[in-house]
Amino acid sequence: MNAPAQGQTTPEKAGAVVPAPTGRSAGARIVLDALGGDAPLRERVAGAISAARLYPDIRLLLCGARDDLEREMDRLDGRPANVELVHAPEPIEMHEAPVQALRLKKNSSIAVGMEMVRHGEADAFVSAGNTGAVAAGGALKLGRLKGVQRPGIAAAMKVIEYPVVAIDVGANVESKPLHLLQYGIMASVFAQEVLEIKDPRVGLLNVGEEAAKGNEVVKQAHQLLSSAELNFVGNVEPEALFRHGCDIVVCDGFVGNVLLKLGESLTLKLVGWMREQVQQNLRYKIGFVLCKSLFRHLKHCGDYTEYGGAPLLGVNGVIIKTHGASDARAIQNAIREARMFVETHLNERIEMAVQKDAEARGVRT
Repeated sequence: MNAPAQGQTTPEKAGAVVPAPTGRSAGARIVLDALGGDAPLRERVAGAISAARLYPDIRLLLCGARDDLEREMDRLDGRPANVELVHAPEPIEMHEAPVQALRLKKNSSIAVGMEMVRHGEADAFVSAGNTGAVAAGGALKLGRLKGVQRPGIAAAMKVIEYPVVAIDVGANVESKPLHLLQYGIMASVFAQEVLEIKDPRVGLLNVGEEAAKGNEVVKQAHQLLSSAELNFVGNVEPEALFRHGCDIVVCDGFVGNVLLKLGESLTLKLVGWMREQVQQNLRYKIGFVLCKSLFRHLKHCGDYTEYGGAPLLGVNGVIIKTHGASDARAIQNAIREARMFVETHLNERIEMAVQKDAEARGVRT
């Protein structure tokens, strides 16, 4: 049978699984959106192959155009036994309106992958694609965990020597006080179970530390967080992240996305500027040689690939959203993170924590 051209759904049906060459693994079933992202397809395929070989217990399903996936795998010495292909030929581009794209492109890699999680054919979904489409797909197709008002994306950032979790960093540009409270609750569970922070300190991002500062949403959120069973340290300004003033910073998705991108770009720009200066000055070159390990560490601190991706917390499933420019290493680590989420049953713990908070506030869910 001839392979279908790009964009065709016949003769091969979209969503059809091409099984692995030698059986299936019994571990976590993870779907990778192979079409989503700014990097070349080969980076996502290479990351998937690396993860499949590193974690032979998982079953990895790649959603994309079958011909393209097989071509890339042939270039990378073939397909591991625990990798399967799912025909989903339609990409959702970064500029497309999320909800409209999901409705019109039923055979997109995001829509097909989400449906697999929804129907129990997979345990987790990983994507470097359109953030809005991934967040909307999670809410519309998977639904929310019991009691969760609005899911949020939690990004673990490396700040010099320690991780700081920022939530929300892009799922919702506007939030209500209750949403911010639940972000803090969900991120606390994530920090405890995944990052192994025993009693994570939660800070509310604001223009000042005083409780009276900020708009009405932030003021009301401060009251809710203060009365919750959290290690809430109050309002924090951005500089608190750099002096380890908190382990979790809560904010709406607009502010959080700007915070995340500013931190990444500032670190990389600083490293690039230092490299330029070293090349132009002999004394700097000597200093660079003496401090080479320090500069390498600085670059490592701004490397978004280390944590792989950011989970969309609060959805009834496991969704990991990774950087649009993710290379093979970032994809590999995002798959590692998805595997960890499935194995630790994190969603069950989040649901219990949200329910406990609602009961403490006398609210029925």
